[in-house]
Amino acid sequence: MITIDNYLDSHYIHRSNWLRAAVLGANDGIISVSSLAIGIAAASTSRDPILLATVAGLVAGALSMAAGEYVSVGSQTDIEKADIERERQELEAMPEAELRILAEIYERRGLKKETALQVAKELTETNALATHVRDELGINELSQANPIQAAFASGAAFMVGGLLPLLVTIFAPVYNMEYFLYGFTILSLIALGAVSAKTGGSSKRKAVVRIVVWGTIAMGLSAFVGYIFDINV
Repeated sequence: MITIDNYLDSHYIHRSNWLRAAVLGANDGIISVSSLAIGIAAASTSRDPILLATVAGLVAGALSMAAGEYVSVGSQTDIEKADIERERQELEAMPEAELRILAEIYERRGLKKETALQVAKELTETNALATHVRDELGINELSQANPIQAAFASGAAFMVGGLLPLLVTIFAPVYNMEYFLYGFTILSLIALGAVSAKTGGSSKRKAVVRIVVWGTIAMGLSAFVGYIFDINV
């Protein structure tokens, strides 16, 4: 027997908020820390400055990602709350006008005028504010942002992603370390793209190509900066 919970479990949209933050954090952690390490490795003849830059980038990046995600999603949440409060006031001040707006929305979605008005009346009688928030403002439980969840997912994912290039800077030989970093990072990005696509139910090939291409560009530019300055760190 198919229930609403089983139906929702078969789709992936309810994962979009935390999955977006986690993928962004892990991707940024891998690419940012790797790019930083590659840039320093291209201009360095010893391991210590590479390790120092990598650790600093890892810590600062994770905190920055978490704080930035919290502020960004928090701002989105504030806007949603303000819109909901504004809608509540409009429903109290002009319920008939709001009813017509709702009916017009259903009409544009394909219902006949009389049916749209009847649906709007019945839904409004059940819970007017919730109906307008969902159908007029487009805000629902699946799309509502959670600042703490997004911040934690993004910061933790950045830390996990950034640990991968850090391990390379610890164990790989200093000579030509940038090539080890690049190779290991590409493998990490391929794995991340495949996992994110699997979790989100989307195309693995498309996700892997997208993440690897942009990661390669970022690391290539970082290495180029290290080479053109030609400074021994």
